[in-house]
Amino acid sequence: MTDAGLTGDATGAVLVLNSGSSSLKYQLVHPDSGEVVASGLVERIGSETAAAEHEQNGDTRRFDGPIADHHEALAKALDLFAEAGTDLASSGLQAVGHRVVHGGQEFSEPVLVSDEVIETIDALSGLAPLHNPVNLMGITAIRALLPDVPGVCVFDTAFFHHLPAAAATYAIDRDVAAEHHIRRYGFHGTSHEYVSGAAAEFLGADPTDLQQIILHLGNGASASAVRGGRPIDTSMGLTPLEGLVMGTRSGDIDPAIVMYLRRVSDMDIDDIDHMLNSGSGLKGLCGENDFRTITSMVADGDEAAQLAYDVYIHRLRRYIGAYMVDLGRVDAIVFTAGVGENAPTVRRDALAGLERYGIAVDDEANVVRSRAARRISTADSEVAVLVVPTNEELAIARKAAAVVAGA
Repeated sequence: MTDAGLTGDATGAVLVLNSGSSSLKYQLVHPDSGEVVASGLVERIGSETAAAEHEQNGDTRRFDGPIADHHEALAKALDLFAEAGTDLASSGLQAVGHRVVHGGQEFSEPVLVSDEVIETIDALSGLAPLHNPVNLMGITAIRALLPDVPGVCVFDTAFFHHLPAAAATYAIDRDVAAEHHIRRYGFHGTSHEYVSGAAAEFLGADPTDLQQIILHLGNGASASAVRGGRPIDTSMGLTPLEGLVMGTRSGDIDPAIVMYLRRVSDMDIDDIDHMLNSGSGLKGLCGENDFRTITSMVADGDEAAQLAYDVYIHRLRRYIGAYMVDLGRVDAIVFTAGVGENAPTVRRDALAGLERYGIAVDDEANVVRSRAARRISTADSEVAVLVVPTNEELAIARKAAAVVAGA
Protein backbone atom coordinates (compact mmCIF):
# COMPACT_ATOMS: atom_id res chain seq x y z
CA MET A 1 0.00 0.00 0.00
CA THR A 2 1.18 3.51 -0.76
CA ASP A 3 1.28 6.06 2.03
CA ALA A 4 -1.30 8.81 2.36
CA GLY A 5 -0.34 12.11 0.80
CA LEU A 6 0.94 10.75 -2.52
CA THR A 7 -0.40 12.12 -5.78
CA GLY A 8 -3.08 9.99 -7.38
CA ASP A 9 -6.13 10.15 -9.64
CA ALA A 10 -9.46 9.83 -7.80
CA THR A 11 -11.18 8.08 -10.73
CA GLY A 12 -12.45 4.69 -9.58
CA ALA A 13 -11.47 5.35 -5.97
CA VAL A 14 -13.63 4.72 -2.90
CA LEU A 15 -14.15 7.32 -0.19
CA VAL A 16 -14.06 5.49 3.17
CA LEU A 17 -15.79 7.19 6.10
CA ASN A 18 -15.53 6.40 9.80
CA SER A 19 -17.86 8.62 11.81
CA GLY A 20 -17.33 8.98 15.55
CA SER A 21 -19.34 10.90 18.12
CA SER A 22 -17.29 14.09 17.66
CA SER A 23 -14.91 13.09 14.88
CA LEU A 24 -14.81 12.04 11.26
CA LYS A 25 -11.98 10.09 9.67
CA TYR A 26 -11.83 9.62 5.93
CA GLN A 27 -9.57 8.16 3.29
CA LEU A 28 -9.74 8.13 -0.50
CA VAL A 29 -8.45 4.74 -1.61
CA HIS A 30 -7.98 2.84 -4.85
CA PRO A 31 -9.30 -0.61 -3.91
CA ASP A 32 -7.22 -2.55 -6.44
CA SER A 33 -3.77 -1.06 -5.80
CA GLY A 34 -4.32 0.10 -2.23
CA GLU A 35 -3.03 3.57 -3.17
CA VAL A 36 -4.23 6.26 -0.77
CA VAL A 37 -5.01 9.42 -2.72
CA ALA A 38 -5.97 11.51 0.30
CA SER A 39 -6.84 11.21 3.97
CA GLY A 40 -8.21 13.46 6.65
CA LEU A 41 -9.58 13.91 10.13
CA VAL A 42 -12.17 16.31 11.51
CA GLU A 43 -12.08 16.60 15.30
CA ARG A 44 -14.24 18.18 18.00
CA ILE A 45 -17.34 18.30 15.79
CA GLY A 46 -20.07 20.32 17.47
CA SER A 47 -17.68 22.79 19.13
CA GLU A 48 -16.32 26.24 18.38
CA THR A 49 -12.79 24.82 18.42
CA ALA A 50 -13.23 22.11 15.79
CA ALA A 51 -10.32 21.32 13.48
CA ALA A 52 -9.99 19.62 10.12
CA GLU A 53 -6.74 18.33 8.59
CA HIS A 54 -6.50 17.03 5.03
CA GLU A 55 -3.47 15.37 3.38
CA GLN A 56 -3.22 15.10 -0.41
CA ASN A 57 -0.54 15.50 -3.06
CA GLY A 58 2.12 15.74 -0.38
CA ASP A 59 0.40 18.77 1.07
CA THR A 60 -1.44 19.26 4.38
CA ARG A 61 -4.36 21.67 4.59
CA ARG A 62 -6.05 22.71 7.85
CA PHE A 63 -9.18 24.40 9.01
CA ASP A 64 -9.71 25.61 12.58
CA GLY A 65 -13.06 26.98 13.66
CA PRO A 66 -16.63 26.04 14.48
CA ILE A 67 -18.13 22.93 12.84
CA ALA A 68 -21.69 22.33 13.94
CA ASP A 69 -22.36 18.73 12.92
CA HIS A 70 -21.30 15.84 10.70
CA HIS A 71 -22.97 17.35 7.62
CA GLU A 72 -20.89 20.48 8.05
CA ALA A 73 -17.79 18.37 8.78
CA LEU A 74 -18.17 16.48 5.51
CA ALA A 75 -18.90 19.68 3.60
CA LYS A 76 -15.64 21.09 5.00
CA ALA A 77 -13.80 17.90 3.96
CA LEU A 78 -15.17 18.26 0.42
CA ASP A 79 -13.99 21.90 0.40
CA LEU A 80 -10.49 20.77 1.40
CA PHE A 81 -10.55 18.16 -1.38
CA ALA A 82 -11.49 20.93 -3.84
CA GLU A 83 -8.70 23.18 -2.57
CA ALA A 84 -6.28 20.31 -3.21
CA GLY A 85 -7.58 19.99 -6.77
CA THR A 86 -10.18 17.19 -6.48
CA ASP A 87 -13.88 17.83 -6.92
CA LEU A 88 -15.30 14.61 -5.46
CA ALA A 89 -18.71 15.17 -7.05
CA SER A 90 -17.21 14.93 -10.54
CA SER A 91 -14.06 12.87 -9.86
CA GLY A 92 -15.41 9.47 -10.89
CA LEU A 93 -15.77 8.00 -7.40
CA GLN A 94 -17.18 4.49 -7.59
CA ALA A 95 -18.51 4.36 -4.03
CA VAL A 96 -18.52 5.69 -0.50
CA GLY A 97 -17.75 2.96 2.05
CA HIS A 98 -19.10 3.41 5.57
CA ARG A 99 -17.86 1.65 8.69
CA VAL A 100 -20.95 0.67 10.70
CA VAL A 101 -20.30 -0.87 14.09
CA HIS A 102 -23.39 -3.02 14.68
CA GLY A 103 -25.23 -5.02 12.03
CA GLY A 104 -27.21 -7.13 14.48
CA GLN A 105 -28.65 -10.34 13.13
CA GLU A 106 -29.87 -8.50 10.04
CA PHE A 107 -26.59 -7.87 8.21
CA SER A 108 -24.01 -10.56 7.52
CA GLU A 109 -22.57 -8.91 4.40
CA PRO A 110 -21.92 -5.35 3.16
CA VAL A 111 -25.02 -3.70 1.65
CA LEU A 112 -25.87 -0.74 -0.53
CA VAL A 113 -27.22 2.25 1.39
CA SER A 114 -30.98 2.63 1.04
CA ASP A 115 -33.82 4.12 3.08
CA GLU A 116 -34.63 0.64 4.38
CA VAL A 117 -31.02 -0.04 5.37
CA ILE A 118 -30.84 3.30 7.19
CA GLU A 119 -34.02 2.50 9.10
CA THR A 120 -32.67 -0.92 10.10
CA ILE A 121 -29.33 0.48 11.29
CA ASP A 122 -31.25 3.06 13.31
CA ALA A 123 -33.40 0.32 14.84
CA LEU A 124 -30.21 -1.47 15.91
CA SER A 125 -28.98 1.59 17.81
CA GLY A 126 -30.13 0.07 21.09
CA LEU A 127 -27.37 -2.52 20.65
CA ALA A 128 -24.72 0.13 19.93
CA PRO A 129 -25.99 3.47 21.27
CA LEU A 130 -22.52 5.04 21.20
CA HIS A 131 -21.79 4.01 17.62
CA ASN A 132 -24.68 3.35 15.24
CA PRO A 133 -26.34 6.78 15.61
CA VAL A 134 -23.12 8.61 14.74
CA ASN A 135 -22.36 6.13 11.94
CA LEU A 136 -25.76 7.12 10.52
CA MET A 137 -24.85 10.80 10.71
CA GLY A 138 -22.02 10.21 8.26
CA ILE A 139 -24.21 8.08 5.99
CA THR A 140 -27.02 10.62 5.73
CA ALA A 141 -24.67 13.60 5.42
CA ILE A 142 -22.60 12.27 2.51
CA ARG A 143 -25.77 10.96 0.86
CA ALA A 144 -27.03 14.55 0.73
CA LEU A 145 -23.68 15.98 -0.39
CA LEU A 146 -22.86 13.31 -3.02
CA PRO A 147 -26.30 11.96 -4.01
CA ASP A 148 -25.08 10.33 -7.22
CA VAL A 149 -22.36 8.20 -5.58
CA PRO A 150 -23.57 4.84 -4.21
CA GLY A 151 -22.93 4.23 -0.53
CA VAL A 152 -22.05 0.84 0.97
CA CYS A 153 -22.29 -0.12 4.65
CA VAL A 154 -19.59 -2.48 5.95
CA PHE A 155 -20.39 -3.90 9.38
CA ASP A 156 -17.92 -4.59 12.19
CA THR A 157 -20.03 -7.55 13.25
CA ALA A 158 -20.37 -9.23 9.84
CA PHE A 159 -17.25 -11.43 10.03
CA PHE A 160 -18.59 -13.01 13.23
CA HIS A 161 -22.20 -13.38 12.07
CA HIS A 162 -21.91 -17.15 11.63
CA LEU A 163 -20.08 -18.01 14.85
CA PRO A 164 -20.83 -21.55 16.07
CA ALA A 165 -23.92 -21.55 18.25
CA ALA A 166 -21.94 -22.64 21.31
CA ALA A 167 -19.72 -19.56 20.97
CA ALA A 168 -22.50 -17.11 20.07
CA THR A 169 -25.00 -18.12 22.76
CA TYR A 170 -25.17 -16.68 26.28
CA ALA A 171 -26.46 -18.98 29.03
CA ILE A 172 -29.44 -16.81 29.95
CA ASP A 173 -33.17 -17.44 29.56
CA ARG A 174 -33.52 -18.34 25.90
CA ASP A 175 -36.88 -16.57 25.46
CA VAL A 176 -35.48 -13.32 26.88
CA ALA A 177 -32.41 -13.66 24.64
CA ALA A 178 -34.56 -14.27 21.56
CA GLU A 179 -36.93 -11.38 22.30
CA HIS A 180 -34.14 -8.88 22.79
CA HIS A 181 -31.64 -10.23 20.21
CA ILE A 182 -29.02 -11.06 22.82
CA ARG A 183 -26.06 -13.06 21.50
CA ARG A 184 -22.33 -12.67 20.94
CA TYR A 185 -21.94 -10.44 17.89
CA GLY A 186 -18.22 -9.62 18.01
CA PHE A 187 -16.57 -6.46 16.69
CA HIS A 188 -13.46 -5.30 14.80
CA GLY A 189 -14.52 -7.95 12.29
CA THR A 190 -13.22 -6.04 9.27
CA SER A 191 -9.78 -5.93 10.88
CA HIS A 192 -9.80 -9.59 11.98
CA GLU A 193 -10.84 -10.70 8.50
CA TYR A 194 -8.25 -8.53 6.74
CA VAL A 195 -5.40 -9.47 9.07
CA SER A 196 -6.09 -13.21 9.03
CA GLY A 197 -6.04 -13.10 5.22
CA ALA A 198 -2.88 -10.97 5.15
CA ALA A 199 -1.18 -13.36 7.59
CA ALA A 200 -1.99 -16.31 5.34
CA GLU A 201 -0.59 -14.40 2.35
CA PHE A 202 2.58 -13.57 4.30
CA LEU A 203 3.04 -17.24 5.18
CA GLY A 204 2.36 -18.33 1.60
CA ALA A 205 -0.47 -20.51 2.85
CA ASP A 206 -4.08 -21.12 1.88
CA PRO A 207 -6.26 -19.47 4.57
CA THR A 208 -8.46 -22.56 4.64
CA ASP A 209 -5.46 -24.57 5.89
CA LEU A 210 -4.55 -22.25 8.78
CA GLN A 211 -5.61 -21.98 12.41
CA GLN A 212 -4.86 -18.54 13.81
CA ILE A 213 -5.26 -16.42 16.91
CA ILE A 214 -5.74 -12.77 15.92
CA LEU A 215 -5.03 -10.11 18.57
CA HIS A 216 -6.37 -6.67 17.61
CA LEU A 217 -4.86 -4.52 20.35
CA GLY A 218 -5.64 -0.82 20.21
CA ASN A 219 -7.55 1.52 22.51
CA GLY A 220 -10.34 -0.95 21.81
CA ALA A 221 -9.05 -4.52 21.87
CA SER A 222 -10.38 -7.90 20.79
CA ALA A 223 -9.17 -11.42 20.12
CA SER A 224 -10.45 -14.08 17.77
CA ALA A 225 -9.84 -17.72 16.98
CA VAL A 226 -9.92 -18.28 13.22
CA ARG A 227 -10.07 -21.74 11.68
CA GLY A 228 -9.87 -22.15 7.92
CA GLY A 229 -10.52 -18.46 7.33
CA ARG A 230 -13.67 -18.35 9.48
CA PRO A 231 -13.93 -17.30 13.14
CA ILE A 232 -14.97 -19.86 15.72
CA ASP A 233 -14.82 -17.50 18.72
CA THR A 234 -14.18 -13.86 19.60
CA SER A 235 -13.78 -11.89 22.81
CA MET A 236 -16.27 -9.04 22.30
CA GLY A 237 -19.92 -9.88 22.77
CA LEU A 238 -23.33 -8.22 22.59
CA THR A 239 -21.40 -4.95 22.73
CA PRO A 240 -17.71 -3.97 22.43
CA LEU A 241 -17.46 -3.90 26.25
CA GLU A 242 -16.81 -7.60 26.79
CA GLY A 243 -13.44 -9.33 26.60
CA LEU A 244 -9.93 -7.92 26.91
CA VAL A 245 -8.90 -5.01 29.10
CA MET A 246 -8.97 -1.92 26.88
CA GLY A 247 -8.00 1.72 27.02
CA THR A 248 -11.18 2.89 28.78
CA ARG A 249 -13.36 -0.26 28.80
CA SER A 250 -13.31 -2.83 31.56
CA GLY A 251 -13.62 -5.94 29.45
CA ASP A 252 -14.84 -9.02 31.33
CA ILE A 253 -16.27 -8.42 34.80
CA ASP A 254 -18.64 -10.27 37.11
CA PRO A 255 -22.05 -9.03 35.83
CA ALA A 256 -23.25 -8.79 39.43
CA ILE A 257 -20.95 -5.76 39.85
CA VAL A 258 -23.55 -3.72 37.96
CA MET A 259 -26.38 -4.70 40.31
CA TYR A 260 -24.14 -4.35 43.35
CA LEU A 261 -23.13 -0.80 42.44
CA ARG A 262 -26.73 0.12 41.71
CA ARG A 263 -27.74 -1.02 45.19
CA VAL A 264 -24.87 0.31 47.32
CA SER A 265 -23.83 3.51 45.51
CA ASP A 266 -25.53 6.62 44.18
CA MET A 267 -24.71 5.55 40.61
CA ASP A 268 -27.62 4.94 38.25
CA ILE A 269 -27.49 2.64 35.21
CA ASP A 270 -26.22 5.40 32.94
CA ASP A 271 -23.45 6.27 35.41
CA ILE A 272 -22.34 2.63 35.61
CA ASP A 273 -22.51 2.27 31.81
CA HIS A 274 -20.35 5.37 31.40
CA MET A 275 -17.83 4.14 33.99
CA LEU A 276 -17.46 0.71 32.39
CA ASN A 277 -17.10 2.08 28.85
CA SER A 278 -15.26 5.37 29.38
CA GLY A 279 -13.70 5.32 32.84
CA SER A 280 -12.42 1.79 33.26
CA GLY A 281 -9.75 -0.40 31.66
CA LEU A 282 -6.26 1.08 31.74
CA LYS A 283 -7.60 4.58 32.38
CA GLY A 284 -9.60 3.41 35.36
CA LEU A 285 -6.64 1.57 36.84
CA CYS A 286 -3.90 4.17 36.41
CA GLY A 287 -5.47 7.33 35.00
CA GLU A 288 -3.98 6.91 31.51
CA ASN A 289 -5.06 4.98 28.44
CA ASP A 290 -2.23 5.89 26.05
CA PHE A 291 0.03 2.84 26.08
CA ARG A 292 3.13 4.92 25.38
CA THR A 293 2.46 6.97 28.50
CA ILE A 294 1.76 3.86 30.56
CA THR A 295 4.99 2.24 29.40
CA SER A 296 6.90 5.34 30.48
CA MET A 297 5.10 5.35 33.84
CA VAL A 298 6.00 1.69 34.39
CA ALA A 299 9.65 2.46 33.62
CA ASP A 300 9.52 5.22 36.23
CA GLY A 301 8.26 2.79 38.85
CA ASP A 302 4.61 3.90 38.98
CA GLU A 303 2.80 1.14 40.91
CA ALA A 304 -0.66 1.89 39.53
CA ALA A 305 0.66 1.77 35.96
CA GLN A 306 2.46 -1.50 36.70
CA LEU A 307 -0.72 -3.07 38.04
CA ALA A 308 -2.70 -1.82 35.03
CA TYR A 309 -0.13 -3.38 32.72
CA ASP A 310 -0.13 -6.65 34.65
CA VAL A 311 -3.94 -6.89 34.57
CA TYR A 312 -3.89 -6.16 30.82
CA ILE A 313 -1.36 -8.93 30.14
CA HIS A 314 -3.09 -11.39 32.49
CA ARG A 315 -6.39 -11.04 30.60
CA LEU A 316 -4.67 -11.24 27.23
CA ARG A 317 -2.86 -14.46 28.17
CA ARG A 318 -6.13 -15.96 29.41
CA TYR A 319 -7.72 -15.47 25.98
CA ILE A 320 -4.68 -16.77 24.14
CA GLY A 321 -4.79 -19.93 26.26
CA ALA A 322 -8.53 -20.37 25.74
CA TYR A 323 -8.20 -20.05 21.98
CA MET A 324 -5.28 -22.47 21.88
CA VAL A 325 -7.66 -25.02 23.43
CA ASP A 326 -10.53 -23.99 21.12
CA LEU A 327 -8.39 -24.47 18.02
CA GLY A 328 -6.51 -27.56 19.17
CA ARG A 329 -3.66 -26.68 16.81
CA VAL A 330 -2.33 -23.16 16.33
CA ASP A 331 -0.39 -22.26 13.20
CA ALA A 332 -0.05 -18.52 13.82
CA ILE A 333 -0.55 -15.91 16.51
CA VAL A 334 -0.94 -12.48 14.93
CA PHE A 335 -0.64 -9.07 16.61
CA THR A 336 -2.22 -6.01 14.99
CA ALA A 337 -3.56 -2.46 15.62
CA GLY A 338 -1.83 0.35 17.52
CA VAL A 339 -0.62 -1.52 20.59
CA GLY A 340 -0.23 -4.87 18.85
CA GLU A 341 1.93 -3.36 16.12
CA ASN A 342 4.00 -0.99 18.26
CA ALA A 343 4.42 -2.40 21.78
CA PRO A 344 7.10 -5.12 21.79
CA THR A 345 6.85 -5.57 25.57
CA VAL A 346 3.19 -6.55 25.22
CA ARG A 347 4.01 -9.12 22.55
CA ARG A 348 6.90 -10.49 24.61
CA ASP A 349 4.98 -10.72 27.88
CA ALA A 350 1.79 -12.07 26.31
CA LEU A 351 3.68 -15.12 25.01
CA ALA A 352 6.36 -15.49 27.68
CA GLY A 353 6.97 -19.03 28.91
CA LEU A 354 4.99 -20.78 26.18
CA GLU A 355 7.98 -22.51 24.56
CA ARG A 356 6.70 -25.93 25.61
CA TYR A 357 3.64 -25.23 23.45
CA GLY A 358 5.78 -24.47 20.41
CA ILE A 359 5.60 -20.68 20.82
CA ALA A 360 8.88 -18.77 21.03
CA VAL A 361 9.42 -15.06 20.37
CA ASP A 362 12.74 -13.89 18.94
CA ASP A 363 13.75 -10.96 21.17
CA GLU A 364 15.76 -9.20 18.47
CA ALA A 365 13.09 -9.54 15.79
CA ASN A 366 10.41 -8.44 18.26
CA VAL A 367 11.92 -5.00 18.88
CA VAL A 368 12.40 -4.14 15.19
CA ARG A 369 9.99 -1.38 14.12
CA SER A 370 8.45 -1.66 10.69
CA ARG A 371 5.22 -0.87 8.88
CA ALA A 372 5.47 -4.16 7.01
CA ALA A 373 4.15 -7.55 8.00
CA ARG A 374 6.89 -9.50 9.75
CA ARG A 375 7.67 -12.68 11.70
CA ILE A 376 8.89 -12.22 15.27
CA SER A 377 9.10 -15.89 16.29
CA THR A 378 12.33 -17.86 16.43
CA ALA A 379 13.37 -20.11 13.54
CA ASP A 380 12.47 -23.22 15.54
CA SER A 381 9.13 -21.94 16.84
CA GLU A 382 6.41 -24.35 15.71
CA VAL A 383 3.86 -21.53 15.83
CA ALA A 384 4.52 -18.50 13.64
CA VAL A 385 4.23 -15.29 15.66
CA LEU A 386 3.53 -12.36 13.33
CA VAL A 387 2.97 -8.64 13.40
CA VAL A 388 0.60 -7.69 10.58
CA PRO A 389 -0.52 -4.06 10.22
CA THR A 390 -4.26 -3.78 9.87
CA ASN A 391 -5.83 -1.74 7.08
CA GLU A 392 -9.55 -1.45 7.69
CA GLU A 393 -9.87 1.39 5.19
CA LEU A 394 -8.55 -0.73 2.35
CA ALA A 395 -10.71 -3.66 3.44
CA ILE A 396 -13.81 -1.43 3.47
CA ALA A 397 -12.89 0.07 0.09
CA ARG A 398 -12.55 -3.38 -1.47
CA LYS A 399 -15.82 -4.59 -0.02
CA ALA A 400 -17.61 -1.44 -1.18
CA ALA A 401 -16.21 -1.78 -4.69
CA ALA A 402 -17.28 -5.42 -4.83
CA VAL A 403 -20.85 -4.57 -3.77
CA VAL A 404 -21.15 -1.78 -6.35
CA ALA A 405 -19.71 -4.01 -9.08
CA GLY A 406 -22.26 -6.72 -8.28
CA ALA A 407 -25.24 -4.39 -7.97
